[in-house]
Amino acid sequence: MAEIIESGGGEKGGKKRPKKGVVRMDMTPMVDLAFLLLTFFILATSLSKPKTLEIIYPKEVENNDEKTKLADELATTILIGEGEEHLFYYHGKFDPDTTVLQKTDFSKDGFRKVLLEKNRTINERVFELKADLNSKQLSKEDYEAQYKEAYSKIVNDELAPFVIVKTIDKSMWRNVVNSIDELNICNVRKRAILDMEKNEQAAVEKRVKELGLPAASGSNE
Repeated sequence: MAEIIESGGGEKGGKKRPKKGVVRMDMTPMVDLAFLLLTFFILATSLSKPKTLEIIYPKEVENNDEKTKLADELATTILIGEGEEHLFYYHGKFDPDTTVLQKTDFSKDGFRKVLLEKNRTINERVFELKADLNSKQLSKEDYEAQYKEAYSKIVNDELAPFVIVKTIDKSMWRNVVNSIDELNICNVRKRAILDMEKNEQAAVEKRVKELGLPAASGSNE
């Protein structure tokens, strides 16, 4: 706060000289206020999270007997091409002569709808558990325990659906991340990320031309 220091007056030529005040500003409260504001903004600010995605690939196995067996009819494959809209999927084993690629996207009525239908058993169970949790019929601890139990059953079930994400070198990274997000939303735990086969890539290019989709923008974000 401000402080006024008065200096003594005197007489000059028989006249009394008035006292002069010297104003001195105390900056201590301003420094305290600055530190309080700095502390408040540091504690109140949400730090930006790193925009990275960790992908763990399975270990290479040379012995065919040790490889995971997968029934072709349980597999759903999404092909991520070069352009933003170059997204297609098919069920089962790919056959260049008979397989028809279905156009899709990452909207709620796109690939998500396909996954929800494919993984209906676990999704219905998860939705029931979430409803019980929201209505307070289940505690948080019971919900997590039953949630893990439901997942363990479906993952160990040989009839659980399997989703394969296939990409090329020029696939947009954003589409890869979106596909993994959709798998998480639809509770698909059996998954793999592989390189697209040449015949699959040729089928994608052919389908892009048939549908008249725009070419790739050149960005790989």
